[in-house]
Amino acid sequence: MTTNPELTAKAAAFAALHTPASPLPLANAWDVASARLVEAGGAPAVATTSAGVAWSLGAPDGDALARDRALDLIARVVAAVSVPVTADIEGGFGADPAGVAETVAGVLAAGAVGINIEDGNRAPAEHAERLAAARAAADAAGVPLYINARIDTFLFGLGDPATRLDETLARAAAYLRAGASGIFVPGVTDPATVAELAKGIDAPLNILVGPGAPSVAELGALGVSRVSLGSWVAEAAYAVVRRATEELLAGGTYASLAHSVPYGELNELLKG
Repeated sequence: MTTNPELTAKAAAFAALHTPASPLPLANAWDVASARLVEAGGAPAVATTSAGVAWSLGAPDGDALARDRALDLIARVVAAVSVPVTADIEGGFGADPAGVAETVAGVLAAGAVGINIEDGNRAPAEHAERLAAARAAADAAGVPLYINARIDTFLFGLGDPATRLDETLARAAAYLRAGASGIFVPGVTDPATVAELAKGIDAPLNILVGPGAPSVAELGALGVSRVSLGSWVAEAAYAVVRRATEELLAGGTYASLAHSVPYGELNELLKG
């Protein structure tokens, strides 16, 4: 086993940010400029959004982006900020557990100290093997990588709604046994269900939020340790592109650009 004291310390610091007393708020970035803006806003960590990254590189979300392009982007973001970085690696950018292990080795080489990895439509047992491979790769590198195991039962509406909560809790337990550090359950924000998830999962719980979701403080009171905006920020940024274009072409006006980040401020931010 090799060791990397700097990454080890950063990984430990990142893991310590996960607490219901003060949930970790993540405004997910997708390139160097957005990561710098997130850090400049006072964020204690930077998380990437796989959808935003893929879109910015001309690919759709959903395991379509080539691994080397994803790793290159992660390395660029890590080099641009001083806070810990956690990378969304979709399903692991690998056809099998060995492929996931190769991805994780690349993530660590890029300097990130956390990953999101999703189960999607994979069988839970298969995904557990992928998580175990990710943990083994991190152990081999001597880094306590924070593995955020995403469970897509609610997001994709998998299985019987009557037993979806129990299925999610069963997957969470299996994924934690396989080496996950925390559990991410997107697609659910109603307080009763979130509270049951937090109660039934023996690890930090991450919830995906957006317009209409409870506040960070409210989710913390329910037991949530991490709150992510996911692709919402990238979607909002691209919405500005569409509104500005439509306004320019239809009316010849520019009001949709009134709240942009000033040129000088953004340019200065990227000089460092």
